[in-house]
Amino acid sequence: MKSLSNLNDRQEVLSRMRQLSPESPRRWGKMTPHQMICHLNDSFKSVIGEREVSSRKSNLLTRTVVRWLALYAPFKWPHGVPTMPENDQKRGGTPPEDFKRDVEALALMIERVTYPQKDFQWRRHPLFDEMSERDWMRWGYLHVDHHFRQFGL
Repeated sequence: MKSLSNLNDRQEVLSRMRQLSPESPRRWGKMTPHQMICHLNDSFKSVIGEREVSSRKSNLLTRTVVRWLALYAPFKWPHGVPTMPENDQKRGGTPPEDFKRDVEALALMIERVTYPQKDFQWRRHPLFDEMSERDWMRWGYLHVDHHFRQFGL
């Protein structure tokens, strides 16, 4: 299973990211490539406590079955699942400014969350609640992969 904790998987993600341009055509959804980069960075900031997000209510089903299906079942994430308003670039997310700088910020964030010595504590996922390091690394890979596939990467 691919995960950001695996060096080859992490390098693959970073390589795919470098292929993205502001003009990359979207296959689904509403985000531009630049908005997607900012969305991913905002999402990582949220799970390490550098951005506040509204709390969605998790329950026994989302903490167990839904989390397992989302992280470990052998299928791709569905299109069209709404994001939290704070990580939606058209609502409360960080507005895109400089594409090259924002791409580099995401690359640095991916390196930061995968560095063995953490300078943060993982927050609770709004739906899945507390997650292990293994879960967060899998979530990170899947989230990035989902949005890169949105732009054919």
